[in-house]
Amino acid sequence: MMDQARSALSNLFGGEPLSYTRFSLARQVDGDNSHVEMKLAVDEEENIDNNMRGNHAKVAKPKRFNGCICYTAIAVIIFFLIGFMIGYLGYCRRVEPKVECGETESSETEEYFPEIPSRLFWPDLKAMLSKKLNNVEFLNTIRRLNENYVPREAGSQKDESLAFYLEDQFRKLKLSKVWHDEHFVKIQVKNSVQNSVTIMDAKGMVYLVENPEGYVAYSKVATVNGTLVHANFGTKKDFEDVSSLVNGSLVIVRAGEITFAEKVANAESVNAIGVLIYMDRNKFPIVNADVPVFGHAHLGTGDPYTPGFPSFNHTQFPPSQSSGLPNIPVQTISRAGAEELFRNMEKDCPFTWKTDSSCRMVTLQNKTVKLAVKNVLKETRILNVFGVIKGFEEPEHYVVVGAQRDAWGPGAAKSSVGTALLLELAQIFSDMVLKDGFKPSRSIVFASWSAGDFGAVGATEWLEGYLSSLHLKAFTYINLDKAVLGTSNFKVSGSPLLYSLIEKVMQDVKHPVTGKSLYQDSNWINKVEKLSLDNAAFPFLAYSGIPAVSFSFCEDTDYPYLGTTMDTYGELVKKIPDLNKMARAAAEVAGQLMMKLTYGVELNLNYEMYNDKILSFVREMNQFRTDIKEMGLNLQWLYSARGDFFRATSKLTTDCKNAERTNRFVMKEINDRIMKVEYHFLSPYVSPRDSPFRHIFWGSGSHTLSALLEHLKLRQKNSGAFNQTLLKNQLALATWTIQGAANALSGDIWDIDNEF
Repeated sequence: MMDQARSALSNLFGGEPLSYTRFSLARQVDGDNSHVEMKLAVDEEENIDNNMRGNHAKVAKPKRFNGCICYTAIAVIIFFLIGFMIGYLGYCRRVEPKVECGETESSETEEYFPEIPSRLFWPDLKAMLSKKLNNVEFLNTIRRLNENYVPREAGSQKDESLAFYLEDQFRKLKLSKVWHDEHFVKIQVKNSVQNSVTIMDAKGMVYLVENPEGYVAYSKVATVNGTLVHANFGTKKDFEDVSSLVNGSLVIVRAGEITFAEKVANAESVNAIGVLIYMDRNKFPIVNADVPVFGHAHLGTGDPYTPGFPSFNHTQFPPSQSSGLPNIPVQTISRAGAEELFRNMEKDCPFTWKTDSSCRMVTLQNKTVKLAVKNVLKETRILNVFGVIKGFEEPEHYVVVGAQRDAWGPGAAKSSVGTALLLELAQIFSDMVLKDGFKPSRSIVFASWSAGDFGAVGATEWLEGYLSSLHLKAFTYINLDKAVLGTSNFKVSGSPLLYSLIEKVMQDVKHPVTGKSLYQDSNWINKVEKLSLDNAAFPFLAYSGIPAVSFSFCEDTDYPYLGTTMDTYGELVKKIPDLNKMARAAAEVAGQLMMKLTYGVELNLNYEMYNDKILSFVREMNQFRTDIKEMGLNLQWLYSARGDFFRATSKLTTDCKNAERTNRFVMKEINDRIMKVEYHFLSPYVSPRDSPFRHIFWGSGSHTLSALLEHLKLRQKNSGAFNQTLLKNQLALATWTIQGAANALSGDIWDIDNEF
């Protein structure tokens, strides 16, 4: 039987019969060195008296023991395989989220791009958006807003009613979250005592020209009297041309070209004592000469009585006011009132002004003009309304889409179109997510602002209140205000980070009237205008360092009814017969921007565009090399900073190309670096309270690159007004702001390679 067992084992392992033994290196007691002892532990106990015999010693084992060995070996192997499979499956489960970082619960993987959590191809998304836009009747929404919520001055009952209506609509759309913020702000309104413009002759006789219906918010409350001088549009160049006449006089300027606030600041800089603003017929062809005009004179945004900090009700700050408030009275007058003043003035206006033939330059010697402004401050509650569609992969990162809700007067073009676009886009994107399988990677925040007519007050107060929360989270702002003012042109203003994205959208979207692509000019980037103070996108970019964009379909001339009582739905449709088509095109532009910014792994922001901006600045500085050398300075450090920024962008581009796009942690680190670009162009060397718009490219103040260049020009034009110490500071701080942006873009501190 033992021989049969050994034979079976031999056949099993394909060799000679084997004995299961343990080896002992001890020599045998009989002194035979050629023998090796091989015994089983059990055999040592059972056969302790048996000795090994022959040259190949074999130990006889009971059959029972051999069976145990076989079963034990098989059991060990089985347990090993089971343990291996459990460990393998556990490992796969742990690493699965990293390998498939773009996956959600859906099992569809192979037929879609793995890095796109939406599970839809880009052409499918575009077609889906286009189809839904075709079913929207924008005219009905715009008309409803202008029929039911007019007038809706900031903080009024109609403004608040519209806010609650929008909030209710957002809730019905089943957005991820809907809420509103309260702010208590100071706005300036007309007093029960009317403002007035009068003419006084040499005999002391007073003639009333007008008690204007319109007014300019945040004007200084005062009464002034003096000679009246025309200063065209009130630009710096215009005031340089009439500077000898303006000192100690009132000025009258045309609306347009620049904001009311800039006109007043320019007038104040040449010692004017008051400003009148009117709309001439040549630029604003309104038949009714008595149409009143509204605007504001705060050279800034937000509540001017809480500069740099939010106007929440619980914030108890000492009395303060913005440095952008004017120190002279300012008032709008109708064209009829301006023409009455011209009848008491002499000297024709220059032909190059291309204005009305009634225009005159200066009052007659025996007459003066008196301006009395009686406006009063009013503290009011305003509401900002929000709704969010949370992202499926990076909900903590979001694009903000916003529109002004309030208006002085009907505000059809100024705020109703934008609010209608906001509401309809919220409806469309909610449907796409809830019904059509669109899963945006990042969140989309819809925002309705109040007090926009007073200088983007609602938007700015929100930014001031949540600046630290928004940092590296809100990565783009899309402004819908005044998106449709005409049909002929498509104009864009915004951050260079968005230029490449905007160009792609322009190539995709067709003009609703011509049928051609919006992308018609390959040189469009060089024609992009700087965001104005009156644009709600401005504080996002210049104050918060958040890339922002504002766009508009418009004509070569200004839309004539903005800020007037004629900004009605009826006049808007007359002026733009294809309003519904134009609103649809504006919604498609905004919708594609929103999708592209929330679609895919890498943020769709082209940080390399700032290389061109910095290079352009360096070239302009090179024109003043002689002046800089005469002051004992050089531009070497500026060149170095520019080079470091270029190298940092190149390195980031390389890192993006080499990154494992399915690795969420790697892509988050890259996206965080991209989001830092705009923010780090905010000068860290000036106070947000004293200079809130700290962006060195798009802000305002002595820290900006444009102010540095203007100061260098002043050295050549008027050396007596030049301040060399200020220039040294400007150059040093501008250089280090660019250097800081380069360092931030490089990544971690150990990745920075600066050679000084």
